[in-house]
Amino acid sequence: MSQSKREQVVSHLRYIRQELREMHQGVLDDGLLPEPGEIRGVMAQMEALLELLEGKSKAKAKAEAN
Repeated sequence: MSQSKREQVVSHLRYIRQELREMHQGVLDDGLLPEPGEIRGVMAQMEALLELLEGKSKAKAKAEAN
């Protein structure tokens, strides 16, 4: 993975981690679950990262197979 892609992934993971921390803190402090839209947003971000990583690994595996 190129350095810029790696930096993008790291940045996105830090953002997701912060959002999850805030959701967790809200559950601990208020006992309230986050809004479904918030959870869907974090899940969509995680899916996008997974696709980025899998796309790279699939392309690399395919190139190595040839």
